[in-house]
Amino acid sequence: VPQLREEAAVNNGDPNGDTVIMKDVQGMPGTPAGLALRLSQFAFAAVSVAVMAATSDFPSVTAFRYLVAALSLQCLWSLSLAIVDIYALLVKRCLRNSIVLGFFTIGDGITSTLTFAAACASAGITVLISSDFNNCAQN
Repeated sequence: VPQLREEAAVNNGDPNGDTVIMKDVQGMPGTPAGLALRLSQFAFAAVSVAVMAATSDFPSVTAFRYLVAALSLQCLWSLSLAIVDIYALLVKRCLRNSIVLGFFTIGDGITSTLTFAAACASAGITVLISSDFNNCAQN
């Protein structure tokens, strides 16, 4: 958006407009595609929490509880960033600040690592329970 680039150059104290502007990327924060991605991320995490909480083994298996906790954190993170995206779209603000994008990147990295670890632990427990069910009937 040209007017945003001109405003960015003026706000950065560069009267000549020689400021280097970040490249427009599909799905970046503050764009409609970014909002759609955050909302779909929230929806999938919420469905996963609902499915895991509905299982009969959920209260007794620690890995399942860890998965629900990690996905609940993912829901909160995605919803909060979707709200930031909605605000940015409503007030037509540009979220191309390197500090903001760094914060989003670090938060996404933490939540994705926690979710991946929880999914791997749950998959391992599921295989263990389904394969060794006859040997471990008391569990």
